Amino acid sequence: MPTAANRLTLEELPGSYAVCRLPAGAELPSWARGEIVSVTRTPDELSIVCDAAQVPPEVRAEGGWICFTLAGPFDFEQVGILVAVARPLAEGGISIFAVSTFDTDYLMIKAAQREPALAVLRAAGHTVEEAPPGGRVRR
Repeated sequence: MPTAANRLTLEELPGSYAVCRLPAGAELPSWARGEIVSVTRTPDELSIVCDAAQVPPEVRAEGGWICFTLAGPFDFEQVGILVAVARPLAEGGISIFAVSTFDTDYLMIKAAQREPALAVLRAAGHTVEEAPPGGRVRR
């Protein structure tokens, strides 16, 4: 069970996301769009998270992800933010893909695992705000 400091609020974002892999030297493609886009370049690959509907069929991608944002912002000295949600999900047999930004973290799970993930997160003491059809929870 998380401490009071690590009881988090997660907001479900609408849509379906894909995690894509391109060669390390690839240019950033024009199809890398959506409400959430993350680009990571390493010596071995160019990894892109974006709206699944934008990804061309010939691109190596893993689709079917849904996304939750951890309601932040969080101070860089705050410890255990991501582990507070990752640990109970791992113990529940639910895999994740996480993306971090300056202000917060985004947690992606497979859409097929949505209901078990919601139950696990709530049982761990977190608040999960489900996305209304066609829109964002806040802002």
